[in-house]
Amino acid sequence: VQLQASGGGLVQAGGSLRLSCAASGRTFSSYAMGWFRQAPGKEREFVAAMSWSGGITAYADSAKGRFAISRDNAKNTVYLQMNSLKPEDTAVYYCAARPGSYYYIRTYEYDYWGQGTQVTVSS
Repeated sequence: VQLQASGGGLVQAGGSLRLSCAASGRTFSSYAMGWFRQAPGKEREFVAAMSWSGGITAYADSAKGRFAISRDNAKNTVYLQMNSLKPEDTAVYYCAARPGSYYYIRTYEYDYWGQGTQVTVSS
């Protein structure tokens, strides 16, 4: 599986962005998907995850109520809608995939990673 993340950019605090992650391969619908982020000088951290069916989701506390993960299996794409953005959301955002029916929140649980897309939130 190859993943291509896009949709990052520069936005003011309080604004919104929608990240997309397009996946190659015919088995996308059987993959659990996740979003992670990494700020300069910090470790990569979990943001949101979704089961293969989309029926189960999980969010980091920092993302709850502001971010929403979704997927369109017909388009082989997973999304991360980010609202009410804060300067502390500034990071490179990565999408990740792995086979499995549940959701996964740890970096080592994922087999495939996208190249990352930069999100910068100005105050």
